Amino acid sequence: MTLIVRTVAEMRAQVRAWKAAGQRVALVPTMGALHEGHLSLVRLARQHADRVVATIFVNPKQFAPHEDFDAYPRGEAADVEKLASVGCDLLFAPNGGEMYAPGFASAVLVSGVSEPLEGAARPQFFGGVATVVAKLFNQSQADVAVFGEKDYQQLQVVKRMARDLDIPIEIVGAPTARAGDGLALSSRNTYLSTEERAAAVALPDAMKAAAASVAAGGRIDEAEATAVAALTAAGFGPVNYVEVREASDLSRLGPGPICEAKGRILVAAWLGKTRLIDNMAVG
Repeated sequence: MTLIVRTVAEMRAQVRAWKAAGQRVALVPTMGALHEGHLSLVRLARQHADRVVATIFVNPKQFAPHEDFDAYPRGEAADVEKLASVGCDLLFAPNGGEMYAPGFASAVLVSGVSEPLEGAARPQFFGGVATVVAKLFNQSQADVAVFGEKDYQQLQVVKRMARDLDIPIEIVGAPTARAGDGLALSSRNTYLSTEERAAAVALPDAMKAAAASVAAGGRIDEAEATAVAALTAAGFGPVNYVEVREASDLSRLGPGPICEAKGRILVAAWLGKTRLIDNMAVG
C-alpha cells in the first residue's frame, strides 16, 4: 500500500520517522501519467534506499503560456495503483498552493548546461525544473534522488544544481526505458495517433545511426544532417535539434570527428502536434 500525503509537513514527518529508524530514503520526482519508465525509476530507487517517496506535481513554472499545461495527461488513481505495484512507500501529491504559496517570488537558475538545446527551444523550462526540484529536495530531505536519462539535459541540470548549492543528496541517473521498437517511453506518447506512433520509430533509428556513424569516426556535422533528413522524410517537422554534445557539460562538439571527447547525441522533433525528445550515448 502506498501512503498518499498532500502537505510538506506530512511528508517531512514520515521521512523523519524513517530516518530516526536508521532507514535511507529515495525520491522519485514525476509529473504523473506514469508508465513503465517511471516504474523502472521506482525499482531502481528501491535498490538505493529502504524507503521510496514518489512525487506527482504538474509544475506550471516549466510550461510556457502556449504549451500543454492544461492538456498534460493526469490520472492520479491509476498512478497510485502503479506505484503500489512496485512497492512505492509514499506519494507526495501537493496542489499548486502547497508548492507555490501566495506571494512566491523565488527562482533557481542554472547557467551553462541549461542554456543550449531544450534551454534554447524552451527558455522558461529549466528555471521551472530547477526551482521545483530544489524545493522537493528541501521538502523531502531524501538521501538519494533518481531521474531518467531520457531527459538527459534535465539530469545534468539537476546534478549541477545539487553540486553548486551543496544539497546533500545523491543523484542517480536511470537508463531510458524503451518500447520494443526502440521509442523512448514518454507520457506524451499518448498524444500520438496510430499512424504517428508507427512513424515515431524513425527517431530512435535516426539517432542510433548518427551515433554509430560518429563513434566510427565520421564527421559530426554530416551525421547530424543525415539524421535530420531521415526524420524529415519520416514525417517529422520541425526538427528542433539533432546535436552531438559533450556528455557531462553539453558543450558543442564537431564539426569533425569526435576524437577523445565522450559524446551524447540529443534530439527534439515534432511529429504532428507532439514534441518528442530522446538521446543516446555515442560510442
